[in-house]
Amino acid sequence: MTLASDPAMAPIEPGPSFAGNLALLPAIDGIARLDLLDAEGRVVASVPNEPGKQGSLKVYNYLRLCFGRLDAGAAVHALDLFAEYTPDAKARPGAHPNIDRLFEIVGGAPALEIAAVAQ
Repeated sequence: MTLASDPAMAPIEPGPSFAGNLALLPAIDGIARLDLLDAEGRVVASVPNEPGKQGSLKVYNYLRLCFGRLDAGAAVHALDLFAEYTPDAKARPGAHPNIDRLFEIVGGAPALEIAAVAQ
């Protein structure tokens, strides 16, 4: 089952702390994973609801609810949400793959649809 997005959700103003930003985002209860889909509807990546990935899941779910998809504007906003992890990801490519994906989108990679899969 796929969960619906909420186009009425307004973007938050990101602060300097990832933990602080996460506290402002909607809960991820009931989400098993988020699938990222290319223009043909193929799953190109997933963000599972598991320890070590839940912060990214919360950010990507918020993007789904607020922006409806992962395009350049949403990716720029997400990089601000990741706060202190964004410069670390830029300095260490591959260390934070969910942030690396945002850099790719900002750099011109095609936008992705975000589909929530219920538990």
